[in-house]
Amino acid sequence: MSQQSNQVTIRVPGSTSNCGAGFDTLGMAVDLHNDVTLTVGDDGSGPQPQRESDGKAQAMATEAAELFFQHTKRTPFAFTYRIEGQVPSTRGLGSSVTVRAGIIAGLDALAGTGLNRHQLVALVTTLEGHPDNAAASIHGGFCVARADPADGAYVDCVRIEVPADLAFVTASPLVEISTKESRGRLPAKLPYFDAVRSINSAAYLVAVFATGKYELLRGAVGDFMHEPYRLPHIPGAAAAIAAGVEAGALTGWLSGSGSSVMCVCQHEQAETVMLAMRERFAADKLACEGAVLRADNAGLRLI
Repeated sequence: MSQQSNQVTIRVPGSTSNCGAGFDTLGMAVDLHNDVTLTVGDDGSGPQPQRESDGKAQAMATEAAELFFQHTKRTPFAFTYRIEGQVPSTRGLGSSVTVRAGIIAGLDALAGTGLNRHQLVALVTTLEGHPDNAAASIHGGFCVARADPADGAYVDCVRIEVPADLAFVTASPLVEISTKESRGRLPAKLPYFDAVRSINSAAYLVAVFATGKYELLRGAVGDFMHEPYRLPHIPGAAAAIAAGVEAGALTGWLSGSGSSVMCVCQHEQAETVMLAMRERFAADKLACEGAVLRADNAGLRLI
C-alpha cells in the first residue's frame, strides 16, 4: 500500500469468524465487500464522512486514523471518507474490520508509509481486540490467526486458499447483534470437557481446510464455547443451521457473534440449502436476507 495520491479507494472483503469452535482464531474472507474511499482535504480536523455516516462508523474511522498516525509518527492530515458496499453492519460478517482496515490502508496509501499486510492486521487487531476477522479480510482466504497469549496482540497467521466450488450459504436475520453485548453473554468459566470437545472440533476443521477434503466436514463441526450461549438469543438461528444441513449442507455455524448463520455446501446444492434456511426463519416470523457466497482469496486491495 505505498501508492501516493490525493484520493484512494480500498476494497475490503467481509468475513466469517470462529467457523464453529475456532473462537477468536479462525476466519475466512467472503465475497461481500465494502469500498472505503479517502480523499485528502483541509475542511476539518480528523476524518470527515463525505455523506451521512452512522456514529459507530465515524467513531471507528476516527479511532483508526488516530492509531495510524500514532504508529507511523506521521503528521496528521485532514481527509474525508466514503464507505460503500455490501457488508451489513452488526450481522457477524466483519463490517467493523472493513471500516478500520479501509481507513488505515487508505491512509497508508495516501501517506506512502508502505505498511505490509502483516502490519495492517496487527494494527486492526489492536482496535478489534482479536485477529480472526482482521487476518481473513486483509490476507484473504481461510486464516488461522495466532495471538500473543499475554496481551492478545497479533503474532502471525497461516493462510489457506479456498476453492471456488465451495459455497457458503448465508442467512442474515434482520436483527442487530452487538459484538460487545454478545460477548457479555459468554460464561467466565467453561466445563473442562466442553473445552476439550471444542478443541477437537476446531483442530479437525483446520485439518479439513488444509487438506481440501471438504466432504469430511459432514457432521464434524460443533462448538461448546460460544454458540450454546449466543444462538438462543437469535430466534430461529440454530434451527436454520439444522435445516440447511438436512437440505444437504456439509455443516454450519454462527458467523461471528451473529445474527448471520452460514452453511457450507457444494454450489449445486446452494439454492436448496438457502431455501431451507430462509423457510426456517420465516417459520419464526423473522425476515432475513440470504446470499450464496464464495471465499475471497484476494483479501484487501487498492482499486
